[in-house]
Amino acid sequence: MRVLVTGGAGYIGSHTLLELMAQGHEVCVLDNYSNASPEVLTRVRSLSNGQISDHTGDIRDSATLDAVMADFRPEAVIHFAGLKAVGESTEKPLYYYDVNVAGTLNLLDAMAKVDCNIIVFSSSATVYGEPVYLPYDEAHPTNPTSVYGRSKLMVEHILTDWAAARDQASAVILRYFNPVGAHESARIGEDPRDIPNNLMPFIAQVAVGKREALTIFGDDYDTPDGTGQRDYIHVVDLARAHVAALDYGKRHKGARPFNIGTGQSYSVRDMIAAFAKACGKPIPAKVAARRAGDIAAMQADAQRAKDELGWAARHDLDDMTQSTWAWQSKNPDGYEG
Repeated sequence: MRVLVTGGAGYIGSHTLLELMAQGHEVCVLDNYSNASPEVLTRVRSLSNGQISDHTGDIRDSATLDAVMADFRPEAVIHFAGLKAVGESTEKPLYYYDVNVAGTLNLLDAMAKVDCNIIVFSSSATVYGEPVYLPYDEAHPTNPTSVYGRSKLMVEHILTDWAAARDQASAVILRYFNPVGAHESARIGEDPRDIPNNLMPFIAQVAVGKREALTIFGDDYDTPDGTGQRDYIHVVDLARAHVAALDYGKRHKGARPFNIGTGQSYSVRDMIAAFAKACGKPIPAKVAARRAGDIAAMQADAQRAKDELGWAARHDLDDMTQSTWAWQSKNPDGYEG
């Protein structure tokens, strides 16, 4: 298939490009590089020995979107482009709704002009909010606690209504848990701008000497060691899920959400210990107050993805930490190094 990948130069997008190309799909990337580097696509091309057409642009720019669509004429879209920092979303709510929600509306309008009816959407487990029960299944109530989570849920509603109104439309909604890890080559990985918002890249930067110590936000949660627990998913497994979702979208109409996780949760202290093992050195850490919007624990029930997408996670915690350390140690300054 011809697949347009918005945000394809990003962390998850770049790994997904490799999986798509390995399966014989033709890919085109649209990225504004607000949280990515053009070097990513250079490395993806070298790893795949494949062709990637790419365009620099913002999904809120209708003229650019229309031009890309008319030139590439995609049969499907994988939609990664968006903002994802929980704290920043509270400070800049209109910005988040503009990019994540209005940007998606622009994308759907541009897709309609070239009769493209399949979209795989990068959503998030944050749409669930405080757990009523764990593990979360797709029937769990959605009640996000952040602007970021609400923007993702709004897009889910939009896609559900869009698919219901178009006979040939398919919207496959992937609710990610916590992506970590890097490609086995250590040539591509997570390279956040400024201070990392997520745990694993922060630990990695401490391990490589870029930061002095990890801050643990809260050690008084109702969990075995008092720190927050999360379900971590290796980014390569997550990339594989997108290819499975694309195949599903070709065969099924309507909108359908899927949890993409492992069903196993680890605490902050578990992750520190696992990374210390991977890099062979202690990870300095200090405790601070809880962050607003954080919850004690989350864990996926990914049975639907196994049953309907034919997908299941393959990589364990050691794979996640070892591949992250390989990437960070070989690229201490990320793609700018």
